[in-house]
Amino acid sequence: MKSICAVIIATCLFALPSFAAENQRVPWDRVSGKVGTIDKTTGYKIVEQNLVQPPFLPAWPQVGPKKPRLIKVTLTVQEKLMEIDSGVKVWAFTFNGSVPGPMIVAHVGDVIELTLRNPTTSLMTHNIDFHASTGALGGAALTLIDPGEEVVLRWKAIKAGAFVYHCAPGGVMVPWHVVKGMNGAVLILPREGLKDADGNPLMYDKAFYVGEQDFYLPQDKDGNYKEYEDSAADFADMVEVMETLTPTHIVFNGRVGGLTDENAMKANVGDTVLIIHAQANRRTMPHLIGGHADYVWPGGSFDNVPLKDQETWHVDGGQAVAAMYTFKQPGTYAYLTHNLIEAFLKGAVALFQVDGEWNRDLMVATRARGQIDGEAEFEPKSCPQYDRIVCRRLKKARQPIESMR
Repeated sequence: MKSICAVIIATCLFALPSFAAENQRVPWDRVSGKVGTIDKTTGYKIVEQNLVQPPFLPAWPQVGPKKPRLIKVTLTVQEKLMEIDSGVKVWAFTFNGSVPGPMIVAHVGDVIELTLRNPTTSLMTHNIDFHASTGALGGAALTLIDPGEEVVLRWKAIKAGAFVYHCAPGGVMVPWHVVKGMNGAVLILPREGLKDADGNPLMYDKAFYVGEQDFYLPQDKDGNYKEYEDSAADFADMVEVMETLTPTHIVFNGRVGGLTDENAMKANVGDTVLIIHAQANRRTMPHLIGGHADYVWPGGSFDNVPLKDQETWHVDGGQAVAAMYTFKQPGTYAYLTHNLIEAFLKGAVALFQVDGEWNRDLMVATRARGQIDGEAEFEPKSCPQYDRIVCRRLKKARQPIESMR
């Protein structure tokens, strides 16, 4: 039965609210935020970066200005009840209310100034570990704050690449906070912009941020997911599930279907898209069905020569990796982890919706779907021998496939 249900999950049949930000071409030639005065300590111009909800990124120039900048960002802790699947809820630990937390964008040489706030509505102590930073514990020891406190941390971006950040309060609290959603990513661009192996510029029209999250939700003796009265109450039960190393859900951007339907990532034929895929805890293998990665920066480092023409690429636990692809055909593209069990049974599937003209030179059906000569017409077996609900969903699951014929 679970293998049948996989089809349901893979086709992401849940209707979700749209993101507040518009899924449109990003104006990368301008800064998203308020450009202010000169910082007295560094001598850098101050930019207050407007953080946005994933899968979007703050508008930011691909090629940096000659002089570094001081980039001010604010992350506010929110411990909130979130629905990650139909009727399945978890008390999530979040930065700015989203899973994953928002992307921060800068250039090599810039200084990031973070204001981290933990309001009195929280029950737990929180902090942040920036994998992109240089210094013991990634700033975690300097940012540990109780409810009602805030802290300001500055760090200089000296490595180019895509990086994870996450809460790391110590001991078992580290994995518990991370698998409750408290992680995000930072994009540190080379000041001269991205380049291929020969040093030629690589520019993109859009960028999307896919945060992969593994959840470990406790169940009762009947297999129903438990609900808890507050954000701390699930600790003992969840740690027991975590010790199995077997997630109950693996999702993109906070829930099953989080990047499908009206929340599908949108592009046009000819658009070059940068995809930043982050996973704070487990290894994953992104794959774009019907496309490829024209370029992938292994390990997430932009100082590495990008690999070309990859069908599947790898993101290790505690890592973010950037891939670039120019869409050549219209249609609906599934973007998933190619551990197909995790994609189809656990929920790690996203969609790209691409508009444009079909190129028959690249693909064409030379014969339309039809009956084999001499063969009887197929009659599906009646639903009662399976499950009526599953059967109805299987019929619905065929609709996206039929629409691509």
